[in-house]
Amino acid sequence: MEGQIYKIHSDFYYVQNCGISYECKIREVLKKQRLKPVTGDFAEFDNGVITKILPRKSYIPRPSVANVDQIVVVSALKHPDLDFHQLNRYIALARYYKIPVVLCFNKEDLESSSDIREKIVGIYEKLGYKIVFTSALEHKGLDEFLKLLGGKVSALCGGSGVGKSSLINALNPNIHLRTKEVSEKLNRGTHTTRHCEIIALDEKSAIVDTPGFSNVRFDFILPSDVDLLFPEMIEYRQGCKYGDCLHINEDGCEVLNNIDKIDETRYESYIEFVAEALEYKEKVKYKGVKQETSMKYKNNKIQAKISDKKRQASRNTRKQMIYKEIENDADE
Repeated sequence: MEGQIYKIHSDFYYVQNCGISYECKIREVLKKQRLKPVTGDFAEFDNGVITKILPRKSYIPRPSVANVDQIVVVSALKHPDLDFHQLNRYIALARYYKIPVVLCFNKEDLESSSDIREKIVGIYEKLGYKIVFTSALEHKGLDEFLKLLGGKVSALCGGSGVGKSSLINALNPNIHLRTKEVSEKLNRGTHTTRHCEIIALDEKSAIVDTPGFSNVRFDFILPSDVDLLFPEMIEYRQGCKYGDCLHINEDGCEVLNNIDKIDETRYESYIEFVAEALEYKEKVKYKGVKQETSMKYKNNKIQAKISDKKRQASRNTRKQMIYKEIENDADE
């Protein structure tokens, strides 16, 4: 049978097929291939054992989730205060993995000023991102939010305490996720979600509740590629004098010539990401990060790959070596 993994707990994988849930273990050969199933994977299973992971249309490594249609970045307008830099990290991460983004700004009931809303719309709407303002407490904006989620599998991400679980509970009264208040002292929440889980909102829509995209850092790409994560820079980068321009202090930089057209918080985030990418460049330069893969694709199938060091010579090869040694001894 085929089904989708909707939850993983310890070494058990919960697969849903035609509305029926099956508790499964993973086949040993998959462990040897280091192909670990993640929430959202479609898999073949038989007698409670997952035997094959089907190709993924999308994948995020941390938190590990596959086959989502879009990422919904949930931020709080207040309590905790909106962090534009953290918001830009989530947006850039989704862009790196080529997954569409929806921006949800929750706790509208706590923010009376219209300035913050105007700033949000002024920055992100012109970049093409869909925006919705909600209040899980007062059930504001939920109809519009549901339309953006309709017919899709959406992964919710955002800092702790922004109200992700409260939003899900408000969208579907039959769902009762655990929530926790934001700390008055620290002005931040604590994680109540401990693992990724696909939760059905209705027959056609689902949400992936995640424990958060913790420690999002861009220390896995080269500095010259960071500007590709910022659509407002792409139109100018081609006009730069140098092909590897980092748009910081270089001569003939077209991005710097148009810096007044780029939001300050967006450019500050870009500088932060470049600094992290420079760490990656140094790591590649002096230490090397290349690793031998443990699997290979052959005839559209994933197979375990034996390293050259561990690969043993075939019996025919060993026989030929013995015959050659005998011939050499005879010649001597």
